[in-house]
Amino acid sequence: MNVIEIDHLTYSYPGAAHPTLKDITVKIEKGDFLAIVGNNGCGKSTFCKTLNGLIPQFISGDFQGSVRACGLDTRETDVGTLARKVGYVYQDFENQIIRPTVLDDASYACLNYAMPDYQQRGLCALEECGLSGRQDDFIWQLSGGQTHLLALAGAVSLQPEVLILDEPIAQLDPKHADRIYDVLRQLNEKQGKTIIVIEHHTEYIADFCKHVMLLKDGELQWMLPTEEALQRVEELQSCNIFPPQVTIAAHRMLQAGGFSEDSVKLPVTVEEGKGFFAPKPANDIPEKRPFLYKSDEIAAAFENVSVSYRSVKGEPRTVFSGLNLEIRKGDKVALIGSNGAGKSTMMKLLVGLLKPSSGDVLINGKSIRELKPEALSRQISMVYQNPEDMFIKDSIGRDISYAMEVRHIQDSAGRTEQLLERFRLTQLKDRDGRLLSGGQMRRASLAIGIALNPGILLLDEPTANLDIATRKEIMRTLEDMKEITETVMIATHDMQLVCEWAERIIVLWNGQVVADGSRDEIFGSREIVEKVGIRPPEIFSLGRAIAPDSLCYTIDTFLNAFEWRSSPDENS
Repeated sequence: MNVIEIDHLTYSYPGAAHPTLKDITVKIEKGDFLAIVGNNGCGKSTFCKTLNGLIPQFISGDFQGSVRACGLDTRETDVGTLARKVGYVYQDFENQIIRPTVLDDASYACLNYAMPDYQQRGLCALEECGLSGRQDDFIWQLSGGQTHLLALAGAVSLQPEVLILDEPIAQLDPKHADRIYDVLRQLNEKQGKTIIVIEHHTEYIADFCKHVMLLKDGELQWMLPTEEALQRVEELQSCNIFPPQVTIAAHRMLQAGGFSEDSVKLPVTVEEGKGFFAPKPANDIPEKRPFLYKSDEIAAAFENVSVSYRSVKGEPRTVFSGLNLEIRKGDKVALIGSNGAGKSTMMKLLVGLLKPSSGDVLINGKSIRELKPEALSRQISMVYQNPEDMFIKDSIGRDISYAMEVRHIQDSAGRTEQLLERFRLTQLKDRDGRLLSGGQMRRASLAIGIALNPGILLLDEPTANLDIATRKEIMRTLEDMKEITETVMIATHDMQLVCEWAERIIVLWNGQVVADGSRDEIFGSREIVEKVGIRPPEIFSLGRAIAPDSLCYTIDTFLNAFEWRSSPDENS
C-alpha cells in the first residue's frame, strides 16, 4: 500500500528562472524508512514541503502535477488536516518549540485541534520519544538533543501516519544522534510509521534506513534499497554524497586490485567490513604520539573559573566549577563533548559575552575584565554556529569591511578585497549574506571573523548542516587559515574534522576537562571514548575492530595498513 503518490511533480519558486523540482514521479510505501539524499540545493527540503501541503498552499509558485499523501490531494486538502497525517520536524527545530514547559509544548498541537485527550496524547508522545519524567521541566532546561526530541514529540502527539525530519542529527553529539534514530526505528517498526529523513550522514542511513532516494538538480535519479543504493559509490560521489567510509575503502581497494565492479558486494557497515579486511602481514602499528606544545607563551587562560546560569525553577545550573585551562600560542584546538558540556559557554567567556561567577579569564596575560570591548575584539574573534548571525549589512563586502571601518583602520577597502579573494567571494561581494548557500555563508562568516587580524579565532560548529562536499571545502579553508591566525579553537561534533585538522583535543564532560592531548591519546583511549560518548570516524572504528591497536584516521591510512581478508571473488 502506498502512503505517498507523486505524479509528474514540477515546481518553481516565485520569480525563479528554473524549476527546483522537475517532473518527479514516485511512490512511497506505508511503513518505509526512507532517506532522501543529494547535494545542497538539489531540492530535498522543497520536495518534502510538498508532502504536507506547505508547497503550494503557503509557499506559492508554479506547481504542476499531483501529490497525494495518505490518500489526500495536498492541493485540495487544507494544511491543518494534512498535519494530522504528515508530521514534520524542520531543520531549525527550535522554531517549533513555542510553549514554556515540556508537556505544554508536546500537547499544544493536540490542544489546538481541541482534542479532549490532548494531555494524554502529549504524555504518550513524550514516552515514545524518550522524555518520560521531564514533562514538568521548562524547555530551557533541556539539552539540544532533548529539545530535538521534544520537537519530534510535538509532531508524534498528533499520531500522523508519516513523519518527515530534515537533517535530524546535524547539530547533535553522537549519543543524542543515536537516540533520535533509535526513537525513529521504534516508531517505524513497532507502530508502522512511515519515516522520511533528509540526511547527509550515510553511516546512519546504512544502519537504519530501508530505502534511499537520490535527487540531483531537482530530478529523481532513483529510489533503491539501502544496501544497493550505497554500492553506487562513484554515482553518489559525483552528487557530492559520500557513502560510508567502510564502503569507500572497499571500493578503492577493489579498484586498486583490478577487480570488476560487479565481482563483489561492498560492505556498508563496520560489522560487514570486519569480514572483508585483514591487517597487512608487515603492518607495524605506530606508537601513540603525544601532544607537544609549539610555544610556551600563553594566549588564553581560565583561572579557577566558575559559571552558573540562573534558573526560573530550582537551583542555578552550574556549567563550570573551578575550571583551570591554558591555551598556548599556535595551538590548533578542537573542543569536543556532548551537547550541554560547556563548549559554547567556554567560547563566550573568552570573548567576554559571559562573565565568570568567580575566577578570571585572561587573554594574552590580561584579565578580560580590564579590557575594553574594542581592545578585546582586536585580539580574539568568534564565528557563530549560525553564520547568518554574522551578517548585519546588505552585502558580504560591507559585512567584511564594517568592523574595520568603525575602527578607522587604514586601507580597510584593500583588506576587504584581499579577504574576498582569499575566501573565493569576490563574485559574491554584492550579495546579501543571508541569501547565500551554506558553504558560501560559512566562508563569508570566516572572512568577517578574521577581518581584524585577531591572534585567536574561535569557531562554533563550522561544519554543521553542510553536505560532505561543502564540509570538505570548509576544511580546506581552515587549513589555509593556519597561515593567517596563530591560535584557533573549534567547538565541534564533527570527528572527521577533529581528526584531519586538530593538533590538540580538549574533551569536556559535565563541565570538566576530562582529557587533553593529541588525537592518538584521545581516540586511542577506550575509557575516554566510552565515558564521554565520542564516536570516532567510521574508518577508525573499523580499524580498531579488526586490529585493536590500529590508529587509522583516514581512508588512505587504513588502506596502507589493511588488505582483503580473501579475494573479492570469494566474498561475492
